[in-house]
Amino acid sequence: MEHGVSAANYKDLVLFLATAGIVAPIFKRLKINPILGYLLAGVILGPFGLGRFIHAAPWLDYVTVDNPAEIAQLAEFGVVFLLFMIGLELSWERLRLMRRLVFGLGAAQVIGCSLVLAGGAILLGQPPAAALAIGAALTLSSTAIAVPVLAERRRLHSDAGRATFSVLLFQDLAVAPILITLAIVGRGHGEFQASDLLSLAPAALGLAVIVLVGRVALRPMLKSVAKAKSEEMFMAACLLVIIGAGLVSQMSGLSMALGAFVAGILLAETEYRHEVEVKIEPFKGLLLSLFFVSLGIRLDLSLLVAKPAVILGTVVGLLLVKAAVVFGIGLLMGLGRKAATEAALILAAGGEFAFVLLDNAMGAQVVSPAIGQAVLVSATLTMFLIPGLAALGQRLGRKGAPAPVSEAPAAAGPDRLGPEPTGQVLVIGYGRVGKLVGDMLGRHDLPWIAVDRDARLVEQGRRDGRRVYYGDAARVELLERCGLATARAVVVTMDAPEAAEAVVAAARGARPDLAIVARARDARHAARLYELGATDAVPETIEASLQLSEAVLVDIGVPMGLVIASIHERRDEYRKKLNRPDALGGKRRRLRDASLR
Repeated sequence: MEHGVSAANYKDLVLFLATAGIVAPIFKRLKINPILGYLLAGVILGPFGLGRFIHAAPWLDYVTVDNPAEIAQLAEFGVVFLLFMIGLELSWERLRLMRRLVFGLGAAQVIGCSLVLAGGAILLGQPPAAALAIGAALTLSSTAIAVPVLAERRRLHSDAGRATFSVLLFQDLAVAPILITLAIVGRGHGEFQASDLLSLAPAALGLAVIVLVGRVALRPMLKSVAKAKSEEMFMAACLLVIIGAGLVSQMSGLSMALGAFVAGILLAETEYRHEVEVKIEPFKGLLLSLFFVSLGIRLDLSLLVAKPAVILGTVVGLLLVKAAVVFGIGLLMGLGRKAATEAALILAAGGEFAFVLLDNAMGAQVVSPAIGQAVLVSATLTMFLIPGLAALGQRLGRKGAPAPVSEAPAAAGPDRLGPEPTGQVLVIGYGRVGKLVGDMLGRHDLPWIAVDRDARLVEQGRRDGRRVYYGDAARVELLERCGLATARAVVVTMDAPEAAEAVVAAARGARPDLAIVARARDARHAARLYELGATDAVPETIEASLQLSEAVLVDIGVPMGLVIASIHERRDEYRKKLNRPDALGGKRRRLRDASLR
């Protein structure tokens, strides 16, 4: 039976997967940002790279991309997933606290840079409408590159990082009004009318629908899926939330990325946020890689050869103008000199939305194709420089210590627990034992976070105002999302032996110095937990025997002090016995101890 599937149909996909599998490891080994590798790979594989020589060497067709438009359409999901993950890191409370930066610094940057760049375009001979479109397009910076670079350098929560993210967020909000303005200018009347203002109504309605549906239906839906205990169904639900919110936003005239961002903020207030992060991270990484490759594919370097002065002059002018404007506005908004410098350098480059705006402007005949393509090449070249600009900005501002994100006191309740604490204790399992451990930690004013796979227990804990999250703690990715890097200890209270062993192994592998206390079913299970790296294992049978002994000794008149001392002595004897190399698998135990040292 002959099928209608041809290997040629998958050539572009295979090329991308090969690029992702080869470029990232090589560039990481060379300590170069992989983003640059993906951009360069896109240039080489695209129609303006090796594709130019296919007529001379037909075999190059096997290693070049045939359908850049299809790849670009799929690659847009990379930005969508990125904004969703950013939303998961935020909350409505934190956004409220950032409103001065978002609507103050962000608005000032968009308006200021647009006017200055448009003025420069007019001086270079462009008509006012074309100059305004070019200025607006070049004003927008690259969220897809800037945010991962900041996160990689751990600068996202510094003063400069918060300022940069706030500006990028406002730029995303401004895309829809800019597109509407370009449409009005393209129609020729050039003036706003009441009917034009009404065109913003669908955008506002779309955001309202996303927020309303998210508030009402998001938690019940995820709770229902979590009760099914199906990894595939939970992943499908996560993808439905992201893509569904993005499509509603796009149908409203906004970007898909903005809708996904709002969905992420709504999910950040639920007990499922960390499990969702773990599920979505691989999609985000893969699709962002494809996005960077697609940007490189669209870069026509022949224009750089044909018009080097125009292209390079635009690159230098764009970087200088945007950096100067952002630096000045940052100082006026109260940013320190070092934070303003770092933010200015990161925001100086162009961004991915320049393609959207200029494509619309060229389609509306506001900007000529020749000028538009030259501007696009210049904007793309500046995006190559973002990792270097970020490194320079961090170096200039490295003497300024990163400031923590200020937070208002949070009211008790499942949706307003405030920021995640540092130096916390992770309680794995929130049944009767886990709940009691959490209560005892709370009595000593020690911060703690609990994780459980039972949606019912998680919901009950959240209802009591506890910081309890849904997820599988046997995966180190989830533990890291819950703050494993800064945790003081991990307490494993799960009653399933295999599950407890998996958590202990995962935590010990990630943190060799971490205190891990685990609940064991019996002496043999305790010995196994010690072998896997538990600092202390507490067998239920032995502890029950010790407590019975304590009760009977006290009841028959033995002094309390002597009883407590003898119980502690016997417990220490058991612990030493169970922790001996020959208790269970002596050779493996010695190897584990050597690795820990």
